[in-house]
Amino acid sequence: MKKTISLLLKYGIPILISVGLAWFLYNNVDLKAIGTSLEQDVNYWWFIPVIVVSIFSHVFRAYRWRLQLRAIGLTPPLHALVCSIFGTYFVNLLFPRLGEVWRTGYIARREKAPFTTVLGTMVGDRLSDTLVVALLTLVTFFLAKDAFLAFLGKRGDGVVEHLAWVLVAALVLGGLALWLVMRWKTTNRVVTGVQNIVRNLWQGFSTVLTMEGKWWFLLYTVLIWLCYFMQLYIASLAFTFTASLGVLPILVLFVLSSIGMAVPSNGGLGPWQFAIIFGLALYGVGAFPPTTPYDPQASAFAWLVWGVQTVLLIVLGIYAFIRK
Repeated sequence: MKKTISLLLKYGIPILISVGLAWFLYNNVDLKAIGTSLEQDVNYWWFIPVIVVSIFSHVFRAYRWRLQLRAIGLTPPLHALVCSIFGTYFVNLLFPRLGEVWRTGYIARREKAPFTTVLGTMVGDRLSDTLVVALLTLVTFFLAKDAFLAFLGKRGDGVVEHLAWVLVAALVLGGLALWLVMRWKTTNRVVTGVQNIVRNLWQGFSTVLTMEGKWWFLLYTVLIWLCYFMQLYIASLAFTFTASLGVLPILVLFVLSSIGMAVPSNGGLGPWQFAIIFGLALYGVGAFPPTTPYDPQASAFAWLVWGVQTVLLIVLGIYAFIRK
């Protein structure tokens, strides 16, 4: 019974979030106006380089993961790693977060290695991405001060700086609380569960700090996230109403959409569109704050870019399962 409830919470809630948000978006957009925008405002040829860059991001991720696996003595072929990455995102479209479990199991079975050992490297891989998103958010927060002030609905000097200090204080207090929890000698199941999770996370990430090729890991990380950003930037060039926005507004969109992807949903369905529509409204594509029905141009951008990426993930996932 507990296992059934756990599975429902783990996979049922994300599906409900995706369906609910998709239904809400569907009922709050003007489909005819979106269709008109897709006919008149888009140069679809720009999506060819978007697709190419997207594929390279997966290949770079496979190269990066190979460094971590080599650090624990595993040497799967690159093609298998690339297929595992393709398959991860395909599975995540159906069951959020299950893709990481699938790719861990796939490589563990292929290399006849303990599942938990391979899982540690995957945890390090994802934790690295979390740190990158946090860093990008902080940098973008300062670079795009005016946009974030609009986001917060406030004006006046010092607001961003005060918020930054609040964030720093929260991080310090959070770190102190975590240190105390890790030092706590107890048999309480909740506390010991948190301690085990933290130890596993650290074990997975520590391979990055001690393995050979740390600078290559850093380079691949930069390349992965540069590809992610370039996908969105190149896609913005395809639309007449975003082609002239420039780098900084797209960076804001990129950060907001990356944060949106943290919401458990099928392939970002719902949260990603909300983040993009909101971000575009900050820069004049639609009213700010967004009101329903949502701006057809912003909606067209959000749904088309997400749709192209999703179709690509499906195609790559099918290829992965055929060739793995």
